[in-house]
Amino acid sequence: MKVLIIEDEPFAQNELKRLLDKTDKAIIVLNCIDSVEDSVEWLTGNPAPDLIFMDIQLSDGLSFEIFKLTEVKTPVIFTTAYDEYAIQAFKVNSIDYLLKPVKQTELENALIKFKTLHEKPEQQPHAISFHQIEQLLSAGIPKYKSRFIAKVGDQLKHIGVADIAYFKAEDNEVVLVTKNNNRYIIDYTLDQLGGLMDPINFFRLNRSYLITIGSIGKINKYFNSRLHIDLLPATNDTVLISRVRVPDFLKWMDK
Repeated sequence: MKVLIIEDEPFAQNELKRLLDKTDKAIIVLNCIDSVEDSVEWLTGNPAPDLIFMDIQLSDGLSFEIFKLTEVKTPVIFTTAYDEYAIQAFKVNSIDYLLKPVKQTELENALIKFKTLHEKPEQQPHAISFHQIEQLLSAGIPKYKSRFIAKVGDQLKHIGVADIAYFKAEDNEVVLVTKNNNRYIIDYTLDQLGGLMDPINFFRLNRSYLITIGSIGKINKYFNSRLHIDLLPATNDTVLISRVRVPDFLKWMDK
């Protein structure tokens, strides 16, 4: 069986490869891809794999954008950090899901389901459409957060969402940066935050930044149809938006 992994976290990539190898030595991982843009390029330029493991939140946006940009004929097993109740809707048609962190038994059960359907094509239901997926996801998103708790020495401090400029992933941690440039380490991943913050006010620029509209300083055109964003408070990073992500960013800006 030839498998494609679409996942933006290197640790998750390696762990999934390890579990697949442990489950079945005959499984061949063709590639590990971490973005919507690269996934579309790979899928349009290579023979279809037998199965795709696809994370929902990638470095340059939601993986559902892939379905907008190219035809995906291969069965997909989603991996996600959403709470289980929020993803029950994905148990439709031939789509399955694995809740992160992926467990060996759940992976084995998902592969058994795939192999059973693969061996009996007449029992395979029609592929779900992108619009169905989008609706199911939005229906299961939990309520948006209004504040966070952060440790400051031996004390706890609450930070209201209105005070947040952006979230930044760095050194295997996520830092909440306020409008006053105060920085707090919080116990969430950017993937988790993507489902907990109101998308009207927050936008995932790339694998490292989830920003608010008020944190945007200057927006400049960049090489290869990308955009360069100057953030407020300023960061030393070169903050870029991929070509594929630009249309959604501009649509978000214009709300």
